[in-house]
Amino acid sequence: MAAADLPREIAIHQSANRPNQILGGDRELVLVSILIAVSLAFSLGTWWGFGAAVAFWLAAVAVLQRMGKADPLLRQVYVRHIRYHAFYPAKSGVYSKCLETRAQWR
Repeated sequence: MAAADLPREIAIHQSANRPNQILGGDRELVLVSILIAVSLAFSLGTWWGFGAAVAFWLAAVAVLQRMGKADPLLRQVYVRHIRYHAFYPAKSGVYSKCLETRAQWR
């Protein structure tokens, strides 16, 4: 068999297919939790406020790491669910209601 007859092979690198995560959690949510913790620390301006901000940030990162381990795309799926909630009720069965097509869409 000649080399031209073999199917072409392309290497798919794992780093090109991984979701964007920081510290094991969703990138945007981790950055927002850092922003909230820093703003909490500076707005209170006391030692216990700084401690509360650190405790909040550690708890938020722990929760976001568990979310990232369970499903790295959980935030995107939830946002898509909220966006399409009016169009696609996630119910099945005999007693489920079908959405009516709006008259302007027909």
